[in-house]
Amino acid sequence: MSVTFAKGFRAAGVEAGVSAVAGKKDVALVVNDGPLDAAAGVFTSNRFCAAPVRYSRKAVADGHVKAVILNSGGANACTGQAGYDQSAATAEQVAALVGCAAMDVAVCSTGLIGELLPLDNVLAGARAAHGALAATERAGADASLAIMTTDTRPKTVEIEGAGYRIGGMVKGSGMIAPQLATMLCVITTDAVVSAGQLQAALGAAVDASFNRIDVDGCMSTNDTVLLLASGASGVEPDKDEFNRLVARACADLARQIIGDGEGSSHDVRITVTGATTEDAALACGRAVAASNLLKCAISGNDPNWGRIVSSIGTVPESVAPYDPDQVSVDVNGVRICDGGKPGRDRSEVDMTPREVHIDIDLHAGEAQATVWTDDLTLDYVHINADYES
Repeated sequence: MSVTFAKGFRAAGVEAGVSAVAGKKDVALVVNDGPLDAAAGVFTSNRFCAAPVRYSRKAVADGHVKAVILNSGGANACTGQAGYDQSAATAEQVAALVGCAAMDVAVCSTGLIGELLPLDNVLAGARAAHGALAATERAGADASLAIMTTDTRPKTVEIEGAGYRIGGMVKGSGMIAPQLATMLCVITTDAVVSAGQLQAALGAAVDASFNRIDVDGCMSTNDTVLLLASGASGVEPDKDEFNRLVARACADLARQIIGDGEGSSHDVRITVTGATTEDAALACGRAVAASNLLKCAISGNDPNWGRIVSSIGTVPESVAPYDPDQVSVDVNGVRICDGGKPGRDRSEVDMTPREVHIDIDLHAGEAQATVWTDDLTLDYVHINADYES
């Protein structure tokens, strides 16, 4: 049921002619019917952040959001004041329909950078989506379809807490770096939670999930993750449990992004253990995940451990102290690098499963971290070469 799994939320997804893809749903609306309208957000750190990101940051700043409108088919990024005015006009349209202030509406866009949106279509889509709002499973599914771009499938999550629910949807497939992804994400809960608690839970969850995936090392201008609470369950959750479930929701959605990486044939889990600190482990894991040489090798079912250790070696000693002569690397359970030198023959590694597990032990401490990435295939090149044309 996506965002409608939690009580107090209605959603819709409609075709408004924003996307160039004929017949595609491209405008989604999520409305929080309360009684609470608490909200939190995490956004891209890209300095060329899109107009809807700039608008939504202001909207979320006071911890209250009544509705979220999202469109695919255009990013409205690098469009100057005119682009910001479009986001404001979109929020004003939704506010008039829902009956709230424009600054209680978050706006999200995804698609091609550098072009204004067909605003009349967006506004018409907002009106159509408002007319189609429902709390049904179908409504939640329609919303998750409307935010897709190069995604091959919708990505949703549903989690039951102790008397409350968490639901969510995300889009993301390419332009995915370890600072969020090219993603729009809305997570809803019917728990009774303050905006401050939502922000703390979301920040920690994003750091351990969306900030630890990397398909192509490219940071988007439009990344937005929103967490909304309606309080409709009447249940004030245990704080630790709630934080765990929000983290679980984000991890699930992030994993689905990796599973739908543009043209990918392998999902790659990189776990670094034996580090002096978690930051050190994360730096090493991210260095490996960023290696296009390694991703191409994995695409060819080649467990080329030389490309793994050479990537680890780019991390400065001041960030991750370790002795290269102590490092071991296992790929799908086979230790092919042992103490910085060859271990078992790489031909023993079975690379046919969709998931590839790379386990790196630095033998320098007790800390660890995990990141996920994809391989890079010819399909990825075709998808992104043809993106505009």
